Amino acid sequence: MTSAHEVARLAGVSVSTVSRALGSPDLVAPATRERVTAAAAQLDYRPNPSARGLRLGRTHTLGLVVPDLENPFFTSIVKAVEGRARYAGYSLIVADSEEEAENEPELVATLRHRTDGVVLASLRSDDDAVRAMVGDAPAVVVNRYVPGLPSVTADDADGAAQVFAHLRALGHRRIAVGGGPETSRSGLERLHGLRAAAARHDDVELIELGSFPPYYSGGAAVADLAVACGATAVIAHNDVMAAGIVGRARDRGIDVPGDLSVAGFDDSAVATVLSPALTTVRVPRTRLGRRAVDLLVAQVEDRDRGAAVVPDAPQILAVDLVIRGSSAEPAQRPTPSVDAALGR
Repeated sequence: MTSAHEVARLAGVSVSTVSRALGSPDLVAPATRERVTAAAAQLDYRPNPSARGLRLGRTHTLGLVVPDLENPFFTSIVKAVEGRARYAGYSLIVADSEEEAENEPELVATLRHRTDGVVLASLRSDDDAVRAMVGDAPAVVVNRYVPGLPSVTADDADGAAQVFAHLRALGHRRIAVGGGPETSRSGLERLHGLRAAAARHDDVELIELGSFPPYYSGGAAVADLAVACGATAVIAHNDVMAAGIVGRARDRGIDVPGDLSVAGFDDSAVATVLSPALTTVRVPRTRLGRRAVDLLVAQVEDRDRGAAVVPDAPQILAVDLVIRGSSAEPAQRPTPSVDAALGR
């Protein structure tokens, strides 16, 4: 096996220069860096990342915290983060907070001591708590913005506006929305987007049904309330809840989309296996995960060089509406009182 000493002899430099040229190339003069890389290629030399990590006090491992590994949205995030981390030479440790904010501090503390940095996906804790958990460790927040920390998120408010415009264009004038957990920042952004869209169009009534568990069961509860309110369309917090709405409507003999149009968020695998296939807002989950790893690795390497990490403005990725069979023009039917239907 070729050693760094052989590369150093061939390139006419010291072993430490070989290490810098291959590990931190910006610290080495271009001409020297070219000699070292040429020598390494000629000798088929590959640096040992574990040995370099020991010298730098590094583990070459990243951490990832998600709220729910059973949710297809976060499964996609995990896959994207793991793939990008592996490409960058890192392994990954994943922790599931089970949708409980009180579990997050311990999970983050554990990962801080076992990894070089952490990706925090959709944490349910408030901003101050998240900043306290992170401390001075390299970290990136995904799917929400926390001031003072590098963040990458999707344009949830715009996605909400897109789905609202679609349903309005079909002729729906009473649209219900089933929200997710009150601690979900993406859910709050979506609700803000819907409220802003409704404020611009006084011919549409937006009925907020409340917050529900982000599961199939939560969607089933939303379906009953949406029908009781006389809504002709309902927007779910995510695709899993939308699946619950479709399933409950089917059980009650309510046709989707003939009697009730249904839309979701995320464009997860659930969206295409439903019958009818789900109209939903496509969130770029793979890009979110990959971008988070790129930002985190850059932090780790900046720290190795002694450079200060100054968080940029949050990176907001565009979303787009995917129209499928679960949305159509509304059927005409009697409109009951919203207050009576919700027991107000």
